[in-house]
Amino acid sequence: MDSVLIIGAGAAGSVTAQKCAMNRDVFRTVHLASRRLEGCEKVAKLCKTPIDISQVDADNVDETVALIEKVKPDLVINMALPYQDLPIMDACLKTGVHYMDTANYEPRDEAKFTYEWQWPYHDKYADKGIMAVLGCGFDPGVTNVFCAYAQEHLFDTIDTIDIIDCNAGDHGKAFATNFNPEINLREVTQRGKYWKDGEWIDIDPLSISTMIDYPEVGPRKSYLIYHEEEESLVRHIKGLKQIRFWMTFSDNYIKHLDVLQNVGMTRIDPVMYKGTPVIPMEFLKELLPPPSSLGENYTGKTSIGCVIDGTKDGKRKTVLIYNVCDHAESFKETRAQAVSYTTGVPPVVGAMQMFNGAWTGKGVFNVEQFPAKPFLDELAKQGLPWHVKEITPADQAELFSVKG
Repeated sequence: MDSVLIIGAGAAGSVTAQKCAMNRDVFRTVHLASRRLEGCEKVAKLCKTPIDISQVDADNVDETVALIEKVKPDLVINMALPYQDLPIMDACLKTGVHYMDTANYEPRDEAKFTYEWQWPYHDKYADKGIMAVLGCGFDPGVTNVFCAYAQEHLFDTIDTIDIIDCNAGDHGKAFATNFNPEINLREVTQRGKYWKDGEWIDIDPLSISTMIDYPEVGPRKSYLIYHEEEESLVRHIKGLKQIRFWMTFSDNYIKHLDVLQNVGMTRIDPVMYKGTPVIPMEFLKELLPPPSSLGENYTGKTSIGCVIDGTKDGKRKTVLIYNVCDHAESFKETRAQAVSYTTGVPPVVGAMQMFNGAWTGKGVFNVEQFPAKPFLDELAKQGLPWHVKEITPADQAELFSVKG
């Protein structure tokens, strides 16, 4: 296995293609495809070694099948929008090619993300003798692997997991999102939830917040939201009693979000404008700066990790496993800001695990179901070093004080 087809030439897809092109000892053939060929052409110019490019409409299964049959990749890495997950999975199933993505499927007409559409592909993929690896970005992705590593190497039992995500960077824009605006705003504006004592607890959007102390960043106000890795980690971390996901948003971001919601710009249902149906969220996306434009002069860092509490040898233990990524350093290497970098590098590392035989199987899997250590070792080599720090609940006192 040494050939990869990447679908999606946005900010994160650009990083994935560039990193594959930097690792020719693993990826003999790198092919990038997108709805707009000019996007692929821009990425190809950034790559250190030549890559092939094509135009494809990933919503069209037959068109994607034709491209796969032409390119003959060993793996398709889906870096397109979550809307395209199922069509690309169908194309891989028809052609007998392995599949990987970084985010689970979302329907266009509902702000909802869940694995309930992708997990049912398991038997069909197994019967075909191929593998689908879901959620191999950073969160989901690396955060899942952090939890798997903790289960394998650090704990006898894990009671609680808090996934913490901080972007302490400054892009200098009045308002912008660090990944696709449409996906970002749908994620933030939907109802939140977390898992505790065997059930999901539903909350109003952004209604619970606390201060969290992030490595190399410091204390930041963080909001409890729902995120897809919770759904799979509940399945795969044995004995888990609670899992929550926290993300930072600046006061400026919240102010703009409130206004946009109040005037209806985050709606995903069509409204009629001069006789033409227009979806406000899609129109708003066209007005906001594209994430790929934010890298230059972006300062600061991302700090993302997992606060995990449990027992080892009969004693209470708490650890923080995390990565810190610098926006300026990311831009220097790939012309992309750190949010795109942290999303685009992990699927390259996951593909390496598949190609070298560390990750094997037939069917549909989440990343925490595979050996964690080989992935994390390679992740550090590819530009995302990770750290394990033993802490006490008092070190994150405000986080642990939030009770459901």
